[in-house]
Amino acid sequence: MCAALAGLDEPVTIGTEKLPDDQEPAKAVVPSAVLFICGLNSIRSPIAEALARSLLPSRIYIASAGVEKGEPDPFVDAVLEEVGLKRISVQPRTFKELEDDYFDLIITLSPKAHHMALELTRTTSVHVEYWPTPDPTLVQGRRNQIMDAYRDVRENLKRHILERFGRTG
Repeated sequence: MCAALAGLDEPVTIGTEKLPDDQEPAKAVVPSAVLFICGLNSIRSPIAEALARSLLPSRIYIASAGVEKGEPDPFVDAVLEEVGLKRISVQPRTFKELEDDYFDLIITLSPKAHHMALELTRTTSVHVEYWPTPDPTLVQGRRNQIMDAYRDVRENLKRHILERFGRTG
């Protein structure tokens, strides 16, 4: 009997192959290596990397990079510390600076990163997903208003990770 008909609320995992009617699968198989890319590897991708490492099984290799190399952002440390996490790499890095450049899933968090990832993977079988994530540095105001923008990024990325990969960690 189908789990939904049986009244079970367990998520059903479907492979990455297309369904007969070309619908997207309900949930893709968990990849072995995931890369998060944003513009400068200063805010969005380091937050996503720290969250993913805390939420996903340790057997999954997780890294982050930027299209260009930015500067560390102290607000990132503050919002990660609020949930008991730390930035994985203190210094931002570009895709070219990564020790390992094989990933079976690249998640892009900004338009510039998405375009770069599509260009880099054009002749490979790497899956690329775009998770539009606002740049919290565009928010101005008092410290608590800025922190709220960074918290929103953190919580939205956490939600995306849990929706995409399930509660596997």
